[in-house]
Amino acid sequence: MYNTGVEQARFVMATLDDLPEAAALLLEAANEEPVILFEGPMGAGKTTLIKELCRQFGVRENVSSPTFALVNEYESGNGKLIYHFDFYRISDEREALNIGALEYFDSGNICLIEWPSLIPGLLPEHYLLVTLQPDANSEVRTMTINKV
Repeated sequence: MYNTGVEQARFVMATLDDLPEAAALLLEAANEEPVILFEGPMGAGKTTLIKELCRQFGVRENVSSPTFALVNEYESGNGKLIYHFDFYRISDEREALNIGALEYFDSGNICLIEWPSLIPGLLPEHYLLVTLQPDANSEVRTMTINKV
């Protein structure tokens, strides 16, 4: 179930079977916003959700977390580029600058960013913030989407 508002949406995923619907809601909320940030504790399902998003974008190649590479590039079914970032292991924002993060974010291509809280000074003015919160006692995940 989910509640949608002008600036926020919420979706509760009880099982992995709910993932396609959650990703579809996220795509609808993103509309024309190419930068999507993903926050949540380790194991919350950020990469799993991104894999499903990429599947719905028509990505045919293997989608995996770029934990050590920092960024992976995929091509969507319509030929648009998708950049998948994971900043979990960076020590400071300079590492993100060194890989050209600002150029990626300003490219107009889709940018899916895990652990954006580690690069607060580099984030664009507008983006979609997706927060995943697992329930401590079950496999349930709550996805909250905010337009910033």
